[in-house]
Amino acid sequence: MGEKKPYLAAILVQCIYGVMFLLSKAAFTGGMNYFVFFFYRQAAATLFLVPLAFYFEWKNRPPLSFVTFCKSFMLSLIGITSSFSLFGVGIVYTSASMAAAITNSLPVITFFLALLLGTEVLKLRSCSGIVKLIGVLLCMGGVATLALYTGPHFKLLCFHHLLGSHNNQETHAPVPVPSGKTWIKGCFLLFGSNTLWGLWLVLQARVLKSYPSKLLFTTLQCFQSTTQLFVIAIAVERDPQQWKLGWDVRLLAVAYCVRKALYFVIFCLLGAILLVGGLYSVLWGKGKEERMDDQKCSSRAEVHKEPLELKQIVLDATKGPLTV
Repeated sequence: MGEKKPYLAAILVQCIYGVMFLLSKAAFTGGMNYFVFFFYRQAAATLFLVPLAFYFEWKNRPPLSFVTFCKSFMLSLIGITSSFSLFGVGIVYTSASMAAAITNSLPVITFFLALLLGTEVLKLRSCSGIVKLIGVLLCMGGVATLALYTGPHFKLLCFHHLLGSHNNQETHAPVPVPSGKTWIKGCFLLFGSNTLWGLWLVLQARVLKSYPSKLLFTTLQCFQSTTQLFVIAIAVERDPQQWKLGWDVRLLAVAYCVRKALYFVIFCLLGAILLVGGLYSVLWGKGKEERMDDQKCSSRAEVHKEPLELKQIVLDATKGPLTV
């Protein structure tokens, strides 16, 4: 069971992301300002993390220098505030399913940015390096397909036919798929959001080498992004009604999806296949390189071990009793 925990945790995180995309799209469709939405989200995250950070890492915390504080502020501005802002506009222009699909490109984007910044190596003479390069190209092709190519509708399932409800004429009307410049703009905004997110991950890894308290550093970034989003939200949204929270239709608007027939578009399937293919190509290449590195380390350890064993045998022989 212990070996399966990382996989179960990864599945749980993806489920949480899916719910987050749906609720975000529902709230934005209901008229909620996305800067206000993300401000409340980061404020809640900060309140949740503060007691955990104080309990687990406050006693053993390293000193927080002014340089590290400024780096944290810039990281929160890039990876949280700016990334969330692009995400909010992008999901308004597209859909929750599109946001979830493009988010699958995050590992590939992160690898590509790490390659540009010199923290990753791409060995084109090896099989794993070629596969990783193919994965990056497939991922980029998947994003372009999702954004630019529109194919015919593919009707997969209609909930009303399953439930025996045929009275409402609206059930037989196809769900319009967003198209045009707005859809393309939304896709590339979502891709830009994931690019900033990937850059945040790469740069954060460098900062954590000098400030290893991960929980405290994350809490600090949440607090800083909360203040940044508050300044932006208060500047763009002056209506007090938009700041009020409640169990209104904006958060329950996701139920609207159940009332409609479920349609897919062929370009979504093609783009998703390219994205997933690119993702797993990069992951396979990365895993193969790590296994090869482990084998090299073990072989080197065995080579160094043999002279040590021979030296120990000689020392033991010299310490033994002399025989005539």
